[in-house]
Amino acid sequence: MICVSVIEKSIPLIVDIANSSEMAEIRIDLCGLNLQTTNEVFSHIQKPTIATCRPDYCDDEQRATLLQAAIEAGATYVDVEIESPETFKKQVMDFAKAHNCKSIISYHNYEKTPSSQELKTIVDDCFAQGADIAKIATMAQTKADSARVLSLYADYSNIVALAMGAEGKITRIANLCLGSPFSFAAVSLEHISAQGQMTVEQMKTIRSIIE
Repeated sequence: MICVSVIEKSIPLIVDIANSSEMAEIRIDLCGLNLQTTNEVFSHIQKPTIATCRPDYCDDEQRATLLQAAIEAGATYVDVEIESPETFKKQVMDFAKAHNCKSIISYHNYEKTPSSQELKTIVDDCFAQGADIAKIATMAQTKADSARVLSLYADYSNIVALAMGAEGKITRIANLCLGSPFSFAAVSLEHISAQGQMTVEQMKTIRSIIE
């Protein structure tokens, strides 16, 4: 599935975009949601959703409360960063499990793509910590970096592995062909939330050609 990363500020627009998509990641942090609006948004979306709230938005206690509100309101997945404190991850993931919500443990490297062995160690660590899905997002400086990220699909299932940056664009569509349950896209070029991200329409066009 193509998962739209939603970063709008308007509650009706967030809901409309999500319900018009195959799947949506609601960036609680970039949408500027609070406890009330988080509940409102997730309770009105009928499509599969990921609840994401990155650490620079608020402290971990507030983040946990927001993510739990999203889970309780019906989020399909919740994303927690691998580097987050163990107490935070346990609190959110235990709550998710109790509410039939799957946990994504994510690793982001905005500077480089680690070696193949390092990437495998990170994926193994995600699953050892209880992830239902391991997400790997690294910065690709070369096409070899992208190939290294995609090679993870030879050894793992239940992963979303992609590379950011211009050299990583291919990974955002190739991963769907290799077994990724979903890949991320933007509503439009003006709403890109990560380097190298394509729009939904671009992704759909490429997918229709290669399927």
